[in-house]
Amino acid sequence: MTESPRQTGVLTRFSLVLGFVLVVIGLLNTMPSIPGLDETVERLFGDGVAIRRFSYEYLAPLSFFIMMCAVALDQSMAKLYRDRGRMKHALGLVMDIALVVMAAALALGYLIEIDSVCLIDQFTGERAELIAKALQEEIEFSESMGLPPPTTVDDPSCINTLGLWIFALVAFAVAVFLTYNVRVWGFPLVAVAILIAAYTLVTVLIWYAFGADDMNKYLVTKLGGEPRQLIDGRPNMQDILVNNAQGLLGRFMGILMNTVFPYIVLGALFGVSAGGRALIKVAFLWTRRLRGGPAHAAIVSSAMFGTISGGPVVNVLSTGVLTIPMMLKRGFSRTFAGGIEAAASSGGQIMPPVMGVAAFVLAAMTVVPYREVIVAATLPALAYFGCLFLTVVFQARKQGIEAVGEVTEDMRLTGEDRLHLLMIFAPILLILVLLLTPKEAVGCGPLAELWGVTRIFTDAGCRAENLPWLLELIQNSAGDAGSAGWWATALLIGLFFLDRDIRRQPSRIVVALADAGLLVSRLYLMFLAVSVIDFCLNFTGLSNYIAVDIIGWLRGSGVAIGDNPVFLMLALLATMLMAIILGMGMPTVPAYINVALLMGPMLVGLGIATFTAHMFVFYFAVASAITPPVAIAAFAAASITKSDPMKTGFAAVRAGVVMFVIPFIFAFYPELLLIEQAQLNPIAGGGRYLDGLDGKVHPLHLLAVFARVVLALYLLASVLARFETRNMSRGEAILRLVLAVLVLINSPYVFGAAIVATVAVIAFHRRSGVAQPA
Repeated sequence: MTESPRQTGVLTRFSLVLGFVLVVIGLLNTMPSIPGLDETVERLFGDGVAIRRFSYEYLAPLSFFIMMCAVALDQSMAKLYRDRGRMKHALGLVMDIALVVMAAALALGYLIEIDSVCLIDQFTGERAELIAKALQEEIEFSESMGLPPPTTVDDPSCINTLGLWIFALVAFAVAVFLTYNVRVWGFPLVAVAILIAAYTLVTVLIWYAFGADDMNKYLVTKLGGEPRQLIDGRPNMQDILVNNAQGLLGRFMGILMNTVFPYIVLGALFGVSAGGRALIKVAFLWTRRLRGGPAHAAIVSSAMFGTISGGPVVNVLSTGVLTIPMMLKRGFSRTFAGGIEAAASSGGQIMPPVMGVAAFVLAAMTVVPYREVIVAATLPALAYFGCLFLTVVFQARKQGIEAVGEVTEDMRLTGEDRLHLLMIFAPILLILVLLLTPKEAVGCGPLAELWGVTRIFTDAGCRAENLPWLLELIQNSAGDAGSAGWWATALLIGLFFLDRDIRRQPSRIVVALADAGLLVSRLYLMFLAVSVIDFCLNFTGLSNYIAVDIIGWLRGSGVAIGDNPVFLMLALLATMLMAIILGMGMPTVPAYINVALLMGPMLVGLGIATFTAHMFVFYFAVASAITPPVAIAAFAAASITKSDPMKTGFAAVRAGVVMFVIPFIFAFYPELLLIEQAQLNPIAGGGRYLDGLDGKVHPLHLLAVFARVVLALYLLASVLARFETRNMSRGEAILRLVLAVLVLINSPYVFGAAIVATVAVIAFHRRSGVAQPA
């Protein structure tokens, strides 16, 4: 029996309701500290009542259950298989019900097992007795020592737990979640999770059967001592359930609900406005005097739109529908047009200030504030889009394409266009201002005295006291990524009501908010698979074993760790290949996390700063969107150009090859990342900073290094087109590639000679013939 259209509509509407409820909870949880609000709420409703920053032990299971219910309704397997026979439909219905049931069971198990709740103990009254007894013992001890009596004690361990049932709960839950991930996110992500989980299970069984003595460390994972019992694995099962680091409801739930949430909502709201088309008009207007015209407009619009969408496929489908036809009209080939659009759209994930979910995960995993991440991403992003720009310039020269010059009708900005641009740029500007403003700087400006602010100057800088309400509000949000996103979202909702169309149909805002909730739900389903990988790698110690063995082998070979660029380059190449392979057909977030967990320790052990190692992996996770055979951004562009997807994928790699080059550059020149964390020495016993660095930015040195990078990328871009002012021979192309590498070698004699040779090659190229279209 199949569902009727009416029933399907009901399921969809109910999923939207759950998505909207989740957004309300998420936005309340991420609400910044507003002076006086918390005190007012407690005064009205009593102590312990909160309307923001909810207790994590209750927020996590509640949000998780709502998310999985929303996924079951929105991505229903029963709905997918309703026209494929009774058996498949029934199986789909069973999976939908299983997802909801296991989500409820896991949330309930979390509340039963976590020490800060102990749900069963609360019902039996045993928890209250334990706390009272522990508090009385602490008071008696304090009195005997002449100390003030305590008023609280640490949470006691739970008495009544799931016992051995926790094995069945975790096993069935993981199986259901991974199965549903195949439906929503595809098989590649699940394949990696199954592979790592199977490795973990096999190594545990080997330990149980044969013990750990005289066994290779890669073949055994110990649960405990002798006698060997599988029940010794119960603490590990409890960890995967309640651990705030690697648990199923652990750090990824914290990242999503406490930091990323408002940015996902903001991106969904941007989709309500017509800002994308207005951005494209601006891009066409700015690039009308350039040969590349619409191709340059595609790069500019994708860079700007990508910073608010953060997704390559969404970016391609939003900007490409307008830019690609214009590129084709100007004479660019279908594969080149699709490749440029895919490469530019993928670059949106590396373009500050809003770089997508993966960048927030990077900030959390490296414990680096997000505002520092966007500073670090600035120069690499400029280099990437600059090289794309040059690639189009050379290709346009090669084909003899001339600039349009005049302003055409489709470039003219109307009043509504300007309003739509305000809706985009005002929230982005607000995010930048709040993220880049240090908390301690609020109230220390020249106008502070007019506000009656007391400024205290010390050796550490300025500190402001007696801040007025508005400045205190700004100070509370300054430097905090979650607060910046929240205020940007609130500003955008307010600006929406200046739009006549939205005032006529305000329900569009509600639907966009509900869609954001559904997106968050699907994202967390993906994070469940990543959590399985994260937990298993930490539990088995596999990534640490690999790192220790490789570094030990290098030391045994007489290699000075951190001093040999050849071995470092080989390690970077291996990491690049791993990121590309694991990233095929996979979203950026799991591609980044998987490789960072597996290969990150090795890079750090070879002397790369932790943050730089993660940025390296992050770039290649982004590049997987344009890397054949599963180049999702290129395939999206091919659906518009109607060209061969694989040819478009290779064209995207050729156009965006600089994304594969830039990470190697900042791995050897971490000062290009502009932040102290990129220069820290990860090797224990060494100096605080890497050799030759002091944690500071030196403008003249930075300018000299970046100039060499620009020169190398100029050579690379000309080789990609095999054209500068005329066609170049294969020999000249190879020579330019060699010079591009030599220009980046960190030796004044080498790069100095390479710069001189480069100038000579370019001069010879320009004088030996006039430009001739191919």
